[in-house]
Amino acid sequence: MTQPHVRIYQPAKTAMQSGRGKTRRWRLEYAPLAKGTPEALMGWNTMPDTRAQLHLEFPTKEEAIAYAEAKGLRYELIEPHATRAKAPPYAENFSFARRRAYEGPNN
Repeated sequence: MTQPHVRIYQPAKTAMQSGRGKTRRWRLEYAPLAKGTPEALMGWNTMPDTRAQLHLEFPTKEEAIAYAEAKGLRYELIEPHATRAKAPPYAENFSFARRRAYEGPNN
């Protein structure tokens, strides 16, 4: 049997999230060793290796790497993308609770 390969990454927030919940932890996932084959009766895919269904979460990147090295796993580290600051909405220009005076297009 070949040596398992794992990916270590920080998950991105889903399209249904507005906050950053569950995105600060690091995830370790096993890559599938073999391709699934369709089962004859129902046509569902069967996997010879069930480790592809397993994922572990760690509070820091260093802990995830230490776990992979302690278990003798080959790992691929995927660094998170830098987040960009969201521009304030256009309606903020006309808000009564503005923090500074309106500066028109000629200023």
